[in-house]
Amino acid sequence: MRGAPILLAAPPVATALAALALVAATGLSQRSALPAPVEPFVYGFFLDRYPLFAFALVYGLVRIVCAVAAPGPASPVRRGLLGLAGLAALLIVSLYPTFGGLVLRAGFGSGSMAFLTNTPLWGAYAIGSAVAALVFGLAMGLPIALATLRRRAPERFGRRLRRILVTAALSFLALWLGAAILGFAREAGIGPWPRRPFTAEEALRAGLVVLAATLPHALVCLFRTVRPEPARRTALKDRLRPM
Repeated sequence: MRGAPILLAAPPVATALAALALVAATGLSQRSALPAPVEPFVYGFFLDRYPLFAFALVYGLVRIVCAVAAPGPASPVRRGLLGLAGLAALLIVSLYPTFGGLVLRAGFGSGSMAFLTNTPLWGAYAIGSAVAALVFGLAMGLPIALATLRRRAPERFGRRLRRILVTAALSFLALWLGAAILGFAREAGIGPWPRRPFTAEEALRAGLVVLAATLPHALVCLFRTVRPEPARRTALKDRLRPM
């Protein structure tokens, strides 16, 4: 994953924005003729309240594909199987039984319960966003972590564990921020999509919201891929060591 880090971090964001642009260009909405199996996923409270989560899901799916498709220490078979498992898990927690799945239901339920127990509105919103980000992040990140796991010497295990924990914490915070931003999509003026198609101005605003929501996590992924490996740093020190 360290050959071309920018090329690995950029496609998920670009694909999410491209999906939004395609929806806007084609005028896709609830007024469009849709196949019967798709209809349960294009109606309901969670799509109406958090419509841009659809493009966050695109980001997560492409992120898994990019991570497992990149060269790594694991065998192609292991990466492929874990990648398929990750795609399935993310789709299930995001779309079952209908749009939003466990991700939005867990976030909305925990936030609502917190508010009903006298937590301030901003605190309840933060709790709900955190829970949604945690469920989404586990479904997306765990298969990636297993697919890109490297074998280390025992003496480096502690360093490796610290790095994993730091990366996981930064990824969670980035997803938490992204979930909070997506929750304000209606307030950002994206219009009533999917009840009717996007206008050009609404599509632009929606694109900015999606970019702001996905970019932090993409930057964390970029930060993770550009750091040199300890073995490489050691080799570099050996080369620079005076004879």
